[in-house]
Amino acid sequence: MWQETSVLFPVLEAEFRSAELIVFSNAKNYRRDPLVPLIVPLINASHFAMVPHQRALHSPPLKKGFILTNANCSTTGVVVPLAALEKAFGPLESCMITTMQAISGAGYPGIPSLDILDNVVPYISGEEEKIEWETLKILGGIAEDDNGQKAFDMHSRHPLRISASCNRVPVIEGHTECVSVRFARRPPPSPQQVREALAAYTSDAYALGCPSAPRHTIFVHEESDRPQPRLDRDYQMGAGVSIGRVRQCRVLDIKFVVLANNVAIGAATSSILNAELAVLKGYIPSVSAE
Repeated sequence: MWQETSVLFPVLEAEFRSAELIVFSNAKNYRRDPLVPLIVPLINASHFAMVPHQRALHSPPLKKGFILTNANCSTTGVVVPLAALEKAFGPLESCMITTMQAISGAGYPGIPSLDILDNVVPYISGEEEKIEWETLKILGGIAEDDNGQKAFDMHSRHPLRISASCNRVPVIEGHTECVSVRFARRPPPSPQQVREALAAYTSDAYALGCPSAPRHTIFVHEESDRPQPRLDRDYQMGAGVSIGRVRQCRVLDIKFVVLANNVAIGAATSSILNAELAVLKGYIPSVSAE
């Protein structure tokens, strides 16, 4: 049933858009589309600027309809601290990511119990490529040529190399990711400076007044054994991101652990926040305006 339904998604989403409807998608089909914003609402609400361009280039041009996607659940968790670090210290050059992903990320009915209990599966189809590609689109900007044509720059102004390794682990909910980063800035920030920058970060969604946005985007743990899925996956009702073990990396510059709720901010909550952003930015008329 899932395979049959997923084949229909691109067709249905395109038909909804053509009918002047607005599509907030959690599916993968339009994430790589050069005219479709890939938005993690906690960090890159500015990419809504591509919506008028998407409408104008549609045949025929659209007045109201558009497609907007959120990111893969594992990408969503890691790009939040990466965006906070780039905002505070400038561009990143390299990033190594190793994920420990919950079984709920595989969709219903998930992983057969005899495959996941007492086990780690060191492969999730397509997941590593999604992290490596989506991160560049999300953290990059929007470039405009002399003819007014817009395109996502894929972080090309400051090339960023990303290497991801993805694992499925016997956790029900909450993706944990071990991350190492290298900054373009030399000397790089200290672990304490990184902790302070992460804790101080305020999301685009909260700054604009989205009702579902977490007041505190990132919580930085001081304990050496946190974050943990069972203890921390519901931080800010699953809309926030938890960070721990911020320390120096002997190969790159800084390493840390990320935990994000793959069902909430990694999926449904992001789509809700994107819809709220669309209202606040004027892409969806408010009820009072109508």
